[in-house]
Amino acid sequence: MQLDRISVEIINSAKTYPDGTQGLKPTNLHIEPGEVLALLGPSGCGKTTLLRMIAGLESADAGSQILFGSQDVTLKPVEQRNVGMVFQSYALFPQMSVQANIGYGLTIRGVPTAERKKRVGELIDLVHLNGLEHKRPAELSGGQRQRVALARAVAVRPRVLLLDEPLAALDAKLKETLRDELADLLRQLGITAIHVTHDQQEALAIADRLAVMHAGRIMQVGRGEELYRNPQHAFVAEFLGRVNRIPRSQKEKDQGTIQLGSFAHPCPKHLTESDTLFVRPEDIQLIAPSSQVATAKVIHRTFLGERIEFKLELSPNLTLMEETHNHCSYQIGDTVGLSISPNRLLNPEAAWTKPY
Repeated sequence: MQLDRISVEIINSAKTYPDGTQGLKPTNLHIEPGEVLALLGPSGCGKTTLLRMIAGLESADAGSQILFGSQDVTLKPVEQRNVGMVFQSYALFPQMSVQANIGYGLTIRGVPTAERKKRVGELIDLVHLNGLEHKRPAELSGGQRQRVALARAVAVRPRVLLLDEPLAALDAKLKETLRDELADLLRQLGITAIHVTHDQQEALAIADRLAVMHAGRIMQVGRGEELYRNPQHAFVAEFLGRVNRIPRSQKEKDQGTIQLGSFAHPCPKHLTESDTLFVRPEDIQLIAPSSQVATAKVIHRTFLGERIEFKLELSPNLTLMEETHNHCSYQIGDTVGLSISPNRLLNPEAAWTKPY
């Protein structure tokens, strides 16, 4: 089942509530036809407000513009936008069977019985619900209910699919399985989809691109790997994964060094004027201590199955988190050497221009 692909264009769109609160500051965003884009950020950042504006469930401020393809839908009500929606709660009809839930939108649109049965059958195959057609939602697992909700949303062949925290109600193990299934399903459908989540791993696994939001603004848009490796704002660096901050003094800037405990590490030339540098835990290597490298004391060790996390004290004012393979034998109290590749040091603010 292949759906039509259209672009979505958000132009200078904002939302101000009656009490004067700005739920969304003026925002611009382009979503390619058939692209899966995640709106990622903490609670209250504006991601759900933007999703509801795209759906037509929230009115936009004067001067805002929302386009589906070449059609301006800014002033159109939700029922005229032809969007599909999947919510955290799934919102399934408890008295209806799986196939009746999936076909509900087709029934109320008067789609002929033969066509309705054909579409519902295709979707049941696609979301792997064969044999469960006559079950009611209460008889299904959380993962199965999520698939029914997705199938129902796309049965009416919407122009845009909107997903609001669709996996939030699931336990961690099931969420991990279903996020991969959801990613595969969206690719098979080829539909333009906008996925709201606060879960970084979920966004990275499902979306083609991420729009990281903070305080009513989009801070950066790009592929997950690009944002992780080249964040353009400290918030993006710290929200998308974990990162260490290394502050620098004016003396260090003048000398072109990074002070790591008692060791003056050479600073890459393009970062010499930076007040703060960032480095991710996995980009620090533990090596044998010597006078030629920075050294630290292991003050905390956490075994996490596939990896070990260390908290390292370089000085009373500087501790760093480090992650390494799960066979590392260093223990609390050990002194270790540190190696940080210069090309793994980040300075998000150097690339910062302005939010979208």
